[in-house]
Amino acid sequence: MRNHHHTHIEFTGTMISLTQTIRVARPIDECFDYAADFRTTPEWDATAYKAKKLTEGPVGLGSRFAVRCRLPLGSIELLYTITEFEPGQLVTLQADSWLFSAVDTIAFEEDQGQTRIDYHADFSFKMPFAALEGALKSGMQGMGKAALRGLQRALEDNNSAPQISSGSATADRLLWPGLAMFSKWGYRRGRKRWLPMSASLKGKRMIVTGASSGLGLATARELAQRGAELILVMRNPERAEAVVKELSAETGNSAIRYELADLSLMADVDALAQRLLEDGKPIDVLVNNAGALFNDWGQTSEGLEQSFALLLLSPWRLTRALHPLLKAAGQSRVVNVVSGGMYSQKLRVDRLEATADNYAGATAYARCKRALTVVSEEWAKNWASDGIVVNAMHPGWADTPGVETALPAFHTLTRFILRSPEEGADTIIWLSAASEAAGVSGKLFLDREPRTTHLLSRTREDPAERVKLMDYLDAFDAAQKAVA
Repeated sequence: MRNHHHTHIEFTGTMISLTQTIRVARPIDECFDYAADFRTTPEWDATAYKAKKLTEGPVGLGSRFAVRCRLPLGSIELLYTITEFEPGQLVTLQADSWLFSAVDTIAFEEDQGQTRIDYHADFSFKMPFAALEGALKSGMQGMGKAALRGLQRALEDNNSAPQISSGSATADRLLWPGLAMFSKWGYRRGRKRWLPMSASLKGKRMIVTGASSGLGLATARELAQRGAELILVMRNPERAEAVVKELSAETGNSAIRYELADLSLMADVDALAQRLLEDGKPIDVLVNNAGALFNDWGQTSEGLEQSFALLLLSPWRLTRALHPLLKAAGQSRVVNVVSGGMYSQKLRVDRLEATADNYAGATAYARCKRALTVVSEEWAKNWASDGIVVNAMHPGWADTPGVETALPAFHTLTRFILRSPEEGADTIIWLSAASEAAGVSGKLFLDREPRTTHLLSRTREDPAERVKLMDYLDAFDAAQKAVA
């Protein structure tokens, strides 16, 4: 059956009523979960550009949202409260603003293999604007039709694979504009072009490393909200308990647990992988996020330089060990979190494990992230036939506890343009969740766009160095396992 919608609108005295129906080929629970959470409105209603949930806990009866909408002149904030909530069937929201109040009722019903969504809204304008209701009728009709068409498109989830925009490509070639994209202004610029992300993650098993704070915690929170089964890898047991408890209470998702591991120690990496392999369940998404910038040179208790161990050898070893579970998922994804700092460094395999002489923490960090980006590209080619999509992303300049601690001068200078952890984590979430993100592999992403891996020509490595990197890691990995 072809998807379609119809609209009826009437003007009765002091109220405008809008009724519209759409149908989509999507399970009813997925449609309900997406439409009932009004944080999604900027994705499908062209007049809305900002939305947030004001109440704690999962979406349900009494949940409140603030939605900021554009007007012909200026903007308006609508405060929505859920007054009826029947999962999979009905949600009613009461809206209030200085201009009008409204009651939106959205009903869901299975209909010949599709989900039928009936939307009804009653708008009442406040004095002195009530006298203008007749004149506003056509405008309300147009906005109502457009919003429901947008909701239909969002639920159809038929977005095309991402490509870099001409503006971003030009900025990358000119270097300084490319760097400017790392700021919160770059995020806000990119967001204007984003497509809805309505994919349900229920039944998807996902691992996020370094989930105790910053990007990892922001990623875990959103994936939990979308229904994923989460395994969060952290070092501190008290913090791990608190994170799982917090996320479960906030999202209503009970399928969240933690695994304890210090990922700078290969013995912990191997033990974690062994536990997961013994569990035997397929892994749909692995997010390699754990990391730190060490300002002082140091070695782990296993005798490895700590930046190299945590930032490169650890995700290499963990991901390779979990390859059977990623392959078993049929269509899985690996997301490697790198850093814009890598743009300053060229791949030099002989310098990956930094020595104490002339050690610079930011340089060691950037070199390992450059290597992990190359590894991502190589895995994408080698594992394509296994159904494993591998991409890297960098979060731009994000205001995380790690940045504030490791780079205090940088943090002080840039704090007014830094992204929030949620803004920095957005592309991790998109690569993990969006349907269209499964269509691209072996790329580096920023703000949901594939970007250049080199802003400077002098940082380009030759093919022989890439081969040398993979051989080096293979040999290093084998030697370490032999010793263990």
